Amino acid sequence: MRAEWRASRDRARSDVRLGIFGGSFDPPHLGHLAVAQDAIEALALEELLLVPARVSPFKVGEPVSAGALRAEMLEAAVAGHPRMRVWRGELERPAPSYTRDTLTQIRDEHPGAELLLLMGDDQWASFPGWRSPREILGLVRVCVLTRSPEAAGRDAPEWPHERVPTRRMEISSTEIRERVAAGLSVRFLVPEAVRSLIEVRGLYGTSDTTSDTAPDPAASATGLRTPGP
Repeated sequence: MRAEWRASRDRARSDVRLGIFGGSFDPPHLGHLAVAQDAIEALALEELLLVPARVSPFKVGEPVSAGALRAEMLEAAVAGHPRMRVWRGELERPAPSYTRDTLTQIRDEHPGAELLLLMGDDQWASFPGWRSPREILGLVRVCVLTRSPEAAGRDAPEWPHERVPTRRMEISSTEIRERVAAGLSVRFLVPEAVRSLIEVRGLYGTSDTTSDTAPDPAASATGLRTPGP
């Protein structure tokens, strides 16, 4: 009921500033959340949609934990936050997950809202290789999350965008998965609710939890998600 009320409210308003922050979130960690909070404050976002990808076009064929599990962890991580919400739209579509399709769907769900697409420096540098980049720029404001002056100085396409300074936290989902597999603690690297789910569900250990792997299609995988793990 609360989600339905919020969706109805957004449709009725034309001044909503809505952020979109995607990735694998396998698992979501404190670095993701800190950057998301920085973006909410810097861009005065009324709401930030966290979008777990089903399968990124640049990661086709790579194993990834089931989308439902990643979404569950993400929802646990942001539970109670007044401006962060998990959007499962990509998990409900066939893989791979193209940003243009996601933005079109979100725009249709929130007509009149100003959409801001958040991405990292590496993603921005590869943006010309995404599927329909010019169409994406027509749908959103692109906001590049910059963690250091050195990153801001990298070669990047001279297309409309703005840079948003964010804090630097050296945490990666890959490291977390490796630590869990090695029997090491991930306390203080992920929210406690996420750590509990990893333990209860037996994720990233010896059991196989990778059910969202997609075969490599014949077509070129040109199109990328928003910030990755």
